[in-house]
Amino acid sequence: MSELQYWVWLSERLAVRPKRKLELLEAFGDVRQLYFALEEDYRAMLPGLTPSELRDLSDKDLTGADHALEKLEMNYLSMITIRDAAYPERLRQIYDPPVVLYLRGRMPRLDDRASVAVVGTRKASVYGLQMADRLGREIAACGGILVSGLTDGIDAEAARGALREDGVCIGVLGGPIDAPFAKYLQRDVARLGAVVSEFAPGSKIGKVGFRMRNRVTAGLSLAAVVVEAPERSGALLFASDALEQNREVCAVPGSVLAVNSEGTNQLLKEGARPVTCGWDVLEEYQPLFPDTLKQKHPGSEPRQKKSADPPRETGEGFYKLREPIRQKEIDKEKPTEYIDLQQQLEGLSEQQLKIIAAMNEPHRHVDDIIRDCALPAPTVLSELTMMQIQGFVKQEPGKRFSLNVQRKKGNFR
Repeated sequence: MSELQYWVWLSERLAVRPKRKLELLEAFGDVRQLYFALEEDYRAMLPGLTPSELRDLSDKDLTGADHALEKLEMNYLSMITIRDAAYPERLRQIYDPPVVLYLRGRMPRLDDRASVAVVGTRKASVYGLQMADRLGREIAACGGILVSGLTDGIDAEAARGALREDGVCIGVLGGPIDAPFAKYLQRDVARLGAVVSEFAPGSKIGKVGFRMRNRVTAGLSLAAVVVEAPERSGALLFASDALEQNREVCAVPGSVLAVNSEGTNQLLKEGARPVTCGWDVLEEYQPLFPDTLKQKHPGSEPRQKKSADPPRETGEGFYKLREPIRQKEIDKEKPTEYIDLQQQLEGLSEQQLKIIAAMNEPHRHVDDIIRDCALPAPTVLSELTMMQIQGFVKQEPGKRFSLNVQRKKGNFR
């Protein structure tokens, strides 16, 4: 009989706390001996077991384990045990690590990389989603691994941000590994990283699974960033779990008037490290991972320029911006040192003027422009496209933009 059956059997003993499972493994030496032990053996080796734990351990039915192994094979899933070399040491060292991890994809060499969990409310604001995307992109671009619960809102948007940079992401589920939850996002995460769960295929686990997921998500990470969290939020519970595991907790500052920022601002008052970009989180770990962590802006890799293709919307809701039209050469150029800025801006719409006002310094990131001009993101991206065509704006690597106008002395405000 395969030893994997006994590992699945042990992982399915949901009445037995994870810490107890680890203690039982240490007491009996291996999972096979643990499975064949009798109730009196359990009592003798670990006197503190509760009646419900003893009943669960005395159930030797392997039918569920056999079905789980079949589903693993049918769905191209895998599993690693706490005794396997592939099991992340970072997770192994927490108080109550899961004895089995079920995987979709392939677990990266986590202990050789800096990993950061990004969490927040499901009912995120536009600002929260923008910051989650930005953090995910920048953590990936700088060489970190993004850890996410993949739930709607902040968690999922941070994962998508990392994927947009072709970064490595680990998704942690609060249900069985074969659950249809976030199916397409799971597929994309598994393509470059892994989706993991401590619950076998077909397991019946309720909402408690999402709270249990917190310790695994934090355990796979060096730091946790809370982007947006109301005063009573699951993200704050996650921050508490991360602190218990001696993980660093960071928070993104938010408006004092925003309900979604009440929890994050409170974390900052209590000593959480304020962060506004991915490198703010990773910089502290750069001496530990000098070969993999480098400060870099997302999209800063040089790209091959394309000739004047018309702007087109991508599936992500972003517009592909083309290079500004080069000024045509004329026989006789005006003998002026500059073109008056007011003259250049004549004819622009009110929305375009707001965007230009937000570009009060060169090399502004598109997220900062969207935030400062207080316009919807699709509107800003569309207007930036038009202003590039008109030659008022130029795009730079990393989704950064600068004004392409001449000025008199002083800045335009």
